[in-house]
Amino acid sequence: MDPTRAFVKNVKRVVVKVGTAVVTRDDGRLAVGRLGAIFEQLEKLNSRGFEIILVTSGAVGAGRQRLKYRKMINSSFADLQKPQVELDGKACAAVGQNGLMALYDTLFSQLDVTSSQLLVTDNDFKNADFRVQLCQTVDSLLDLRSIPIFNENDAISTRRAPYEDSSGIFWDNDSLAALLATELKADLLVLLSDVNGLYSGPPTDPRSKLIHTYVKQKHQKAISFGDKSRMGRGGMDAKVKAASNAAYSGTPVVIASGYAPNNIIKVLNGERVGTLFHKDAHMWIPVTEIGPHEMAVSAREASRKLQALTSEERKKVLLDVAAALEANEQFIMLENDADVEAARDAGYDEALVARLALKASKIRALAESVRRLAEMEEPIGQVLKRTELAEGLVLEKKSCPLGVLLIVFESRPDALVQIASLAIRSGNGLLLKGGKEAKRSNAILHKVITSALPETVGTKLIGLLTSREEIPDLLKLDDVIDLVIPRGSNKLVSQIKSSTKIPVLGHSDGICHVYVDKSANLEMAKKIVLDAKTDYPAACNAMETLLVHKDLLANGGLQELAKELEHEGVTLFSGPRVNGAVNFSKANTFHYEYNSKACTIEIVNNVDEAIEHIHSYGSSHTECIVTDNHEVAEHFLSRVDSAAVFHNASTRFCDGARFGLGAEVGISTSKIHARGPVGVEGLLTTRWVLRGKGQVVEGDKGVVYTHKDLLTSNGY
Repeated sequence: MDPTRAFVKNVKRVVVKVGTAVVTRDDGRLAVGRLGAIFEQLEKLNSRGFEIILVTSGAVGAGRQRLKYRKMINSSFADLQKPQVELDGKACAAVGQNGLMALYDTLFSQLDVTSSQLLVTDNDFKNADFRVQLCQTVDSLLDLRSIPIFNENDAISTRRAPYEDSSGIFWDNDSLAALLATELKADLLVLLSDVNGLYSGPPTDPRSKLIHTYVKQKHQKAISFGDKSRMGRGGMDAKVKAASNAAYSGTPVVIASGYAPNNIIKVLNGERVGTLFHKDAHMWIPVTEIGPHEMAVSAREASRKLQALTSEERKKVLLDVAAALEANEQFIMLENDADVEAARDAGYDEALVARLALKASKIRALAESVRRLAEMEEPIGQVLKRTELAEGLVLEKKSCPLGVLLIVFESRPDALVQIASLAIRSGNGLLLKGGKEAKRSNAILHKVITSALPETVGTKLIGLLTSREEIPDLLKLDDVIDLVIPRGSNKLVSQIKSSTKIPVLGHSDGICHVYVDKSANLEMAKKIVLDAKTDYPAACNAMETLLVHKDLLANGGLQELAKELEHEGVTLFSGPRVNGAVNFSKANTFHYEYNSKACTIEIVNNVDEAIEHIHSYGSSHTECIVTDNHEVAEHFLSRVDSAAVFHNASTRFCDGARFGLGAEVGISTSKIHARGPVGVEGLLTTRWVLRGKGQVVEGDKGVVYTHKDLLTSNGY
């Protein structure tokens, strides 16, 4: 449940208003299918004990369409050639109301729901006795589980043009719904429209962004409205006014689409649907808070300022960050202790709690890793290629930052420090979303790091997202964000990959293999296998499948390896060829990441069969062969198609820090751009710089191309 929608847990009485654009189709006829879907939601809520009050528009539009049709079929061809007089709105309302209620009664009857009709006018509410009687009548109807249906009685309204006049106690069915929500002490008002909610501008403008929570002080003068409803008299401007009035009178309001399926139920389940109006919204969301798009743009602008610094100035930024981490060690540990305690109270697994913890030694180690990054060779502006295209025309290929990175990571707050320092070293802007279990740790680390940034760059270089609800909006920003790197579960990575057009760098699984060949030194194999599985079982580079040559079953080597693993508390599962030979539980599948002290063992005939198994069931992450046969080892290393392949070394070495990269933002199993542990180099791209002396192409007539490599020949 979205934290800003937590109030729905106490909602019982709900006013639902359906607008003209929801009630009718584009041709003016009643939208029977759409209404049927809405009424099914109302029936479900009614049966769950909610008190439902319906306010409907559409009578004038439905009546106008019906009268136009009758007039057309009763007119001669000559009559149709004459200028057509606009139909009287009151007559349209009278005809339309009759048809509207007939349809509503039929739909509700099919759902075994009793409905009732109440037509009101603006003048009715000027009478105090009427207000009292109205409340009593509605209470009685709701006690009988009947759904009252309200509409303004436009047919007898005393206003000259009820479909245009905006004076009085209420002036359209949006303001009527707001008035009824207040009068009848509703817990929630839902205004259904033909758009998803309130946007920062016209919904058809691609630059407009959906506003999830309306804050009057922030949005009142900052948004612009598009056209009003195609058939009704209001539009979004009228809905915002009505919603604001109801919200500040004490009834929360949600403006949502009546076209999307189950939106009313989603609202009452606390999902982040539409735009919420609440009198306390300004307390939840700071008036000065920027949205996802503004945050990304700010990070991009700050990254360009960072790139404009000299190499020494960027180095100093990292050294200042390292010093700030050490200086604020006690504050960081205090916030981290609160996260750890909350995780234990919530019953989190001890392995996750261990990943959360930031001890003094860990903070100091993080500071040292930042210093090592600072001392690395300057990565920005490196000349990778220099070519003389023609005399006096020199082309350079240079390294440069990607731009803005979005990193989504889980659990480990130390990842924030690694990622932020890599972004600074590579000159990139950064948006971070950490796991909720490390919320306080991430907040203090973000504050410490950004406070160390120079004013010439600004704190907006690194943005910290506080709600997972912001991620879908960010994943749409392919015009601002250049790369997404998810660090976490298979589910997290897969969800992000399927939800964005932005390039995603990462891996969905960490199904790593160790193959023990017949020529392996068994004592060495034991050490490597144990380390690969037990050093950190939840890591993505931990061994999940142990492949052994068939000869090790005959000579007892497999049994010795299994015994060592079991002694360390590892639960073993067997593949089909191991079944019966050794007494393990049967593995359901080879393509499985345990993330715990468990692994699968399978027998293979030779190295080629091991390679085939890895290609069939692995995730292209990290694979290892243990053998003393150099030829077999080289065959394995050259044929296995994974991001990292090792000979006689634990898979746990696949790590940015261990590779000497300083740190890593994650491990990539894709083949485009970066593969394996991704450090500074993986966060860079290239650009071309051409220096000339007035040369022009002119059909290549006056250019003598030399294409001379100047970098290797030490020219220029």
